[in-house]
Amino acid sequence: MALNLTIDTNIILDALLKREPWSEAAEKIILLAADKKISASITANTVTDIYYIVNRYVGDKSKAREAVAGLAKLMDFTAVDKNDCVKALNSPVDDYEDALLSVCAAKTKSKFIITRNVKDFEKSGVKAIMPDEFLKQF
Repeated sequence: MALNLTIDTNIILDALLKREPWSEAAEKIILLAADKKISASITANTVTDIYYIVNRYVGDKSKAREAVAGLAKLMDFTAVDKNDCVKALNSPVDDYEDALLSVCAAKTKSKFIITRNVKDFEKSGVKAIMPDEFLKQF
């Protein structure tokens, strides 16, 4: 069984938008998902954020659609429901968006949250790890 991970929005955007110096590690993590060496998931609200940001950055809705379609082939999209939203309100994680990601990571039994904002997840029940650090361990 592949290692289960939840991927933060910033990692996906680093890969899609070739944001340096982070894109190489982000792309490697996505390739691990493509090769089925890890089981990766993102939240449904991450998908809408990615579509919006890619469209704004690139200025092309078809590219944003391609990005989402490509991600759908590579990883799971975790549904976010009312229960998750309420749990996030009561989470010790300070930022609501991060709290919601943490709740969803726990729901999917993720071993790690892959993010560049590790400090934002210090109070999360799921350990957050930088992409480079994860790749060294994997």
